Amino acid sequence: MHCDVYMIPTEDQCRQLWEKYHLPEKKRRHVELVACVARFLSQQLTINNSQLTINHSLLVAGALLHDIDSKVPKLSGEKHPDAGVRVLKIEGLAKIAQLIKTHALHTILDRHSCPKTLEEKILFLADKMVKYDIITVDERFRLWGNESLSDAEQRVLRAAYPKVKALEKELLYLAGIGSPGQVAKLIMEEYTNKKKEGV
Repeated sequence: MHCDVYMIPTEDQCRQLWEKYHLPEKKRRHVELVACVARFLSQQLTINNSQLTINHSLLVAGALLHDIDSKVPKLSGEKHPDAGVRVLKIEGLAKIAQLIKTHALHTILDRHSCPKTLEEKILFLADKMVKYDIITVDERFRLWGNESLSDAEQRVLRAAYPKVKALEKELLYLAGIGSPGQVAKLIMEEYTNKKKEGV
C-alpha cells in the first residue's frame, strides 16, 4: 500500500491488507466485530459527551487491522502485536500502527504501554468484547480461562481482569450504557441484520 504516514485507510483498503497478509477467515470475522463494537462505543461516547473528540475513521481502521499479524512471521523477540505494528509501518500507516500497539491484553498492566487515548481505550475494550461473536468482558475472560494457558499467561489474565473491568466501567459510564450484556446483544443483532441485508 505504501501510504502517507498520516493516511487513514478506508475499509476497502483495510480488506486489501487482509488479503496481502493472509488474514484467516475467523480473524476477519473477529476484526469486523471489533470494528462494530468500536464504532458503536465511539458513537455513544460522542452523543453523550459533546466535548469529546474521537477520530472515528482512525478507530475503525485500527479495529479492522489490529490482528493483521495473525499469519505474519514474527522476528526474534516479537510477540503480538509487534509484527502487526512493524508491517503497518512498512505500509506507511504509522498512525494505525501506534493505535494497535496498545490493544493486547498484557499492555494494560504496564503504565508505559497501556491504552491512554480514547481511541486506544475503545479499541482495547472492543477487542475484549469479541471472540468470534460479540460477548461481554466477563464471557471473554471465561473463554480465556478455559484455554490451556501457561502459568505466566494465567498470571497476566488474573492481573488484567480488574483493570479491564475498570476500563469497561469507565467507558460504558461515559457512553451512558448500563449493562455490558445488553450492549453486546444489541450490537450483535445489528451486525447480524446488516449481514443478512448484504451491507
